[in-house]
Amino acid sequence: MLNASEIADRLGAVRERIAAAAHRAARAPDGVRLVLASKTQPPAAVIAAYAAGGRDFGENYVQEALTKQAAVGARAGLRWHLIGHLQSNKAKAAAGAFDLIETLDSTHLAQALARAQAQPRVQVLIEVNLGAEASKSGVAPARVEALIAAAREQVDILGLMAIPPVGNTPEDSRLYFARLRTLRDELARNTGLSLSELSMGMTEDFEVAVEEGATIVRVGRAIFGERIA
Repeated sequence: MLNASEIADRLGAVRERIAAAAHRAARAPDGVRLVLASKTQPPAAVIAAYAAGGRDFGENYVQEALTKQAAVGARAGLRWHLIGHLQSNKAKAAAGAFDLIETLDSTHLAQALARAQAQPRVQVLIEVNLGAEASKSGVAPARVEALIAAAREQVDILGLMAIPPVGNTPEDSRLYFARLRTLRDELARNTGLSLSELSMGMTEDFEVAVEEGATIVRVGRAIFGERIA
């Protein structure tokens, strides 16, 4: 694990890169939320990042998140995002543990989340599988509108999330980010929902994602260093 000073320095550098990318796109930097992807990182790394100003943390697995949350404790402004695939049998635990679930991909999961927490409704993003990759979860672009129609009374759908195909260069990923933004705009018109959130961009390509309209970027290695096995 990096020490607290290193994490703080790296977090500051990422924020500067986000701000520069936002300015290039004529956007306000505060319109981009930085989610620190803390998968496999120890609670001490989360605490160090929080002390340096990080407030949003993303976890891939429910049980790992619950253990980490217990160790970190309640802190003002601390928000947790689920950024990994969620199985329906973990919906009850996830509904109470995360402020935003970024990986809704089925009506069945929306129903499970609704049963777990009726009020306030769980806030979610719909994960879109833009590259039609069999190895990834997510909904095909053509099926997102149907999922919104089926799930909008079950959960609060705030927007979309996507991960471009692995191995892309940042400029390759730009095409996918633009597609997600275009899809969001079309769905907002068709459904009447604002769908204001676009979660896209990670360590390799978050600057391009910001230029293409990301409101949430999920960055881990650039802040915490390599994942701890």
